[in-house]
Amino acid sequence: MRLAVIADVHGNAAALEAVLADIDRQGITDIVNLGDCFSGPLEAGRTADILLSRAIPTVCGNHDRALIDRPFAEMGDWERPARAQLSPAHLDWIGALPFSLVWRDEVYLCHATPQDDNTYWTEALTPEGSFRLKALEEIKALAEGIEQTLILCGHSHIARSVLLSGGRLLVNPGSVGCPGYDYDQPWYHKAEAGTLFACYAIVEKTARGWQPAFRQVRYDNEAMARLSEAAGLKDWTSALRTGWVR
Repeated sequence: MRLAVIADVHGNAAALEAVLADIDRQGITDIVNLGDCFSGPLEAGRTADILLSRAIPTVCGNHDRALIDRPFAEMGDWERPARAQLSPAHLDWIGALPFSLVWRDEVYLCHATPQDDNTYWTEALTPEGSFRLKALEEIKALAEGIEQTLILCGHSHIARSVLLSGGRLLVNPGSVGCPGYDYDQPWYHKAEAGTLFACYAIVEKTARGWQPAFRQVRYDNEAMARLSEAAGLKDWTSALRTGWVR
C-alpha cells in the first residue's frame, strides 16, 4: 500500500498541479490532504477547482475554518484575498470538511493535533522567535488514544517523521505551497522550510512498518511570487522565491 500525503497548499495552484503530476507519475492513486487549502494571496479559486475535481479525502485546517467562521471584515490578510475567489460551492465544501478522519481504518488524519487545529504537534516556538523539536514525551502525549499505526499531521509546514510507542509513526509531509511565513503572535517569529520546492510525502506500508519518503518538486514558483508581491505580502514573496523569509 502506498499513499500520497499533501498539506498546506495555501492557494498555490501551480505547486499543487506539479505535486499531483508527480504523484500520478509514481502510479499512486490514493491521496489524502491535511488541510489549509486556500488561504493566501495566490489562486484560491483555481486551487479549489483542482481539489474538488479530484475528490481527495481532506480534513479542515485552521485557515480553512477561518474562511467560514467569521465575517469577511474580521478575516486576516491570508483569508481576505482567498475568500474573494471562492464560490458558494467551494465554501460548502469547506464547511463539510471534518476536523479529523480515519482512512481505511489504518491511518489517522488531522491538520495540527487531535486536540486543536492551531497547535504545532512536533515543534515548539521559543520566545526568541525560533522553533525547536518538542521532547518526545510531549509529542507522544498528544497521540494518546490514537490506535492507528500511521498518524498524519500538517500545520508547521516542516517535513518530519517521529516514531512513537507501539510502532506508530507520525508524519508531517511539509507544505505544498507555502515554504515560509512570519507572524507576530504570540510573539514575532518566522517559519522557514529553507526550500522553494513544493513538498509532499509518500508513505508505504512494508513488512517492517510504514516507510515515509519526502519529495520536493520544482514548479513555476516565480509566477506565484509575483502574485504575492502584487498583494504586498513580503514574507510570502521571499519564501516563494527562496524558501526563506527575509
